Amino acid sequence: MNTYLLLKTLHIVSSVLLVGTGLGSAFYMFFANRSGSVAAQAVVTRLVVRADWWFTTPCIFIQPATGIAMAHMAGWPLSTPWLALSLGLYALAGACWLPVVWLQVRMAAMAAQAHRQAGALPALYLAYQRRWETLGYPAFLAMAGTYFLMVNKPALWG
Repeated sequence: MNTYLLLKTLHIVSSVLLVGTGLGSAFYMFFANRSGSVAAQAVVTRLVVRADWWFTTPCIFIQPATGIAMAHMAGWPLSTPWLALSLGLYALAGACWLPVVWLQVRMAAMAAQAHRQAGALPALYLAYQRRWETLGYPAFLAMAGTYFLMVNKPALWG
């Protein structure tokens, strides 16, 4: 296997892990938050934070490293329209993801404390949940757009 194919394999696998982990985490956290079960919220938020550290975070670094290396090897300048837009969408997703991670960590701590004390979640949890969802939608759409561009490499402008 040559270097380009190795990079491409890493790029594809890490993109699947990145988007798959994000979508799966969002699905479970979205529904756990609507379950009315503090115990479920405590478990799911803790596992979502763990999944982000174990899977999402490494992939966040692998994606641009392998993508930029492959673009260089293929002779595509980063100003190539589909590639520039991909990088812009990826940056948008990252700008949404960073506060989401902070929110998830805080939500997990609040849910764990409420569960330990057999109490209700504080009102702040709901406010964070709304922010988490609000940031999650554009992040997911940006990653879906990046996926489309990565696979199709369309001619966009100029």
